Amino acid sequence: MQTALADFIRDTPEGREADSILRKCVHCGFCTATCPTYQLLGDENDGPRGRIYLMKQALEGQEITDRTRLHLDRCLTCRACETTCPSGVQYGRLLDIGRKLVEEKTARPAWERVKRRALAAIVPRRSLFAPLLKLGRLARPFLTESLAEKVPPATPAAGEWPAPRHARKMLALAGCVQPALSPDINAAAARVLDRIGISLVEEKGAGCCGALRFHIGYQEEGLADMRAMIDRWWPMVERGGVEAIVMTASGCGVVVKDYAHLLRHDPQYAGKAEKISAMTRDISEVIEAEFGRIEPILAKKARVRMAFHPPCTLQHGQNIKGLTERVLARAGFELTPVPDSHLCCGSAGTYSLLQPDLSEKLRRNKLTALRSGGPELIATANIGCQVHLAAIAGLTVQHWIVALEERLKEVS
Repeated sequence: MQTALADFIRDTPEGREADSILRKCVHCGFCTATCPTYQLLGDENDGPRGRIYLMKQALEGQEITDRTRLHLDRCLTCRACETTCPSGVQYGRLLDIGRKLVEEKTARPAWERVKRRALAAIVPRRSLFAPLLKLGRLARPFLTESLAEKVPPATPAAGEWPAPRHARKMLALAGCVQPALSPDINAAAARVLDRIGISLVEEKGAGCCGALRFHIGYQEEGLADMRAMIDRWWPMVERGGVEAIVMTASGCGVVVKDYAHLLRHDPQYAGKAEKISAMTRDISEVIEAEFGRIEPILAKKARVRMAFHPPCTLQHGQNIKGLTERVLARAGFELTPVPDSHLCCGSAGTYSLLQPDLSEKLRRNKLTALRSGGPELIATANIGCQVHLAAIAGLTVQHWIVALEERLKEVS
């Protein structure tokens, strides 16, 4: 499409990037077929094509209204539209630019500002999130049903973390909420990798990857979190102490893999960010490459029926499609069919808190699809999806690496 960006942004790095992305869009409408919010609302402005047009208007200097902000807020950033787009439009990157501009040019109501500020202050800090989660569990019996659903009733035990005894080592991101909500995920990954001959280690003090603040309107704070993460990891990376950085939360993985792009204009961090991104692997990529070391053990166990939910950040953000499913099938799980598996579950980071009505509709649709094949359990690859679905699923929902480790333990 033709563009005529306004003077205030035309010759900036963001303006040049936005202009390049906009020019690729031919407004064909293929993206609307896979957009979850367009399917729910049927509003052109709540689909990628309409949102692209709204952002184009804003970048060209037209008035930015509260309605513009509303339609961008409703976007899940699932990036299913990118998977569908025949022209290769990088919608997610355009959305980052558009949301930043809209945030600067409009004023949110006071309650929205307070809510977002609280999320940005609390969730990325484990020292705050973990004790508040405990308080929430104590108060759970007195909360409304909708609020109680947001508070998982229990934390699974992590179990033993193997000592780092192998020559091969990989670095894991602990994350901000995952250690409090499901510490068994990284511990299970460490035990599986230990069987393979790889020691998984965490760097103390490495908390939030920066995704949360960056995506709810505090982009500079999010970038600061990314730089802090790099600072924590860099000494180990620089001396060659680890061969890869392993992500067990696909939501974190998609952002860390994008550090190179997000920090490309920072002369102090651009080179480091590029190295970090290049080293980052989803846990499925690591296990698939080394699966031959554990496959003979798993052949001894009867099959278990599982429905797998591939998070948007895995299948659309990182473009990893079918890999985890192949690993699980080789491990002896019988994967049940899941209609419309490309659609978002409605978790989407803080989306379930900021857009609860749309999120709830998406969750119920997703659970109907997941349960349709009669699975014994549901597995996923991201802590947000796991907690979101588990609240009303009616059967076990866990990270797939935990399910894999449990099978290994059973047959050993």
